[in-house]
Amino acid sequence: MSSPALPKPAVPAVSPRPKLRAVWPLVWELVQPRRGLLALGFLLMVINRVASLVLPYSTRFLIDSVIIKRHTQLLKPLVLAVLLATLIQGVTSFSLTQLLSKAAQRLITELRQKVQAHVGRLPVSFHDSTKSGVLVSRIMSDVEGVRNLIGTGLVDFVGGLLTASIALFVLFRISALMTALAFGFLFFFAVALKKAFQTIRPIFRERGKINAEVTGRLAESLGGIRVVKGYHAEEREENVFTRGVTRLLENVMRTLTATSVMGLSASVLLGIVGAVIMFLGARQILAGSLTIGGFFTYTLFMGFLIAPVMQIVQIGTQLTEALAGLERTHEIP
Repeated sequence: MSSPALPKPAVPAVSPRPKLRAVWPLVWELVQPRRGLLALGFLLMVINRVASLVLPYSTRFLIDSVIIKRHTQLLKPLVLAVLLATLIQGVTSFSLTQLLSKAAQRLITELRQKVQAHVGRLPVSFHDSTKSGVLVSRIMSDVEGVRNLIGTGLVDFVGGLLTASIALFVLFRISALMTALAFGFLFFFAVALKKAFQTIRPIFRERGKINAEVTGRLAESLGGIRVVKGYHAEEREENVFTRGVTRLLENVMRTLTATSVMGLSASVLLGIVGAVIMFLGARQILAGSLTIGGFFTYTLFMGFLIAPVMQIVQIGTQLTEALAGLERTHEIP
């Protein structure tokens, strides 16, 4: 007896601009009961980021006042201030991880329970048209990215922007000309990042769907292996699985290409900004408008300005994946 033809899995069309507006009520529903927790997390983040800037800012006084002008009485208070700031930074980092990471894991558990309860109450017609393996993947995997919204991912993202803002203010006070040129490069890079994330988010959304389809078909195939063998459909199942994992591989390749291009752009940006600062900083030191300590401090703070831009490539991708997972979860109701 010949087995009925198994339908080919349809390739989901990737919308160039999936609607994100429908997800915001779900995000707000998750954030609202935890506003106090997030507020405390952001307060600890502000303290952490301000404390992290004490060490680079102290180098200006160390070089110009203590070393060059030989005001040795300033050395001891300077070292004590750096040690105190380091202690505060360590304590706040530990508190942030304990506070937000554990809260994010508890939220993931609650979301899984909520989605499972909702799926269990859906009519039989829904379960007839949806593979059980797909539902398992959505219940267990799609909500996993929430840890980047409620956990340290979002806080690190905002903290990086805060650090960059403070660093930008200090840099303008040291040298407005060098900072204006560097900020111009960063602005164009930020515009390019915005376009890149608009391209990457639909790819992440498609990956979740493909992974759910492949996982669901595999679970059902293995669960009904006796039926598959009875109809001698092993080769057909292999072909279906091969097509699925090939689609998944192509999706991952597109994601890796996009993220590697962003990483390359960030590295090139870092090199260009460093060369501009080296050239203009040397000329200003020779002209007497900038001290050696000021240039050293400027270089360190420029690193604090560029580092968040480098982190955006990683953290922004994680937040994009989290929103794409919430979009897929939002589709179930």
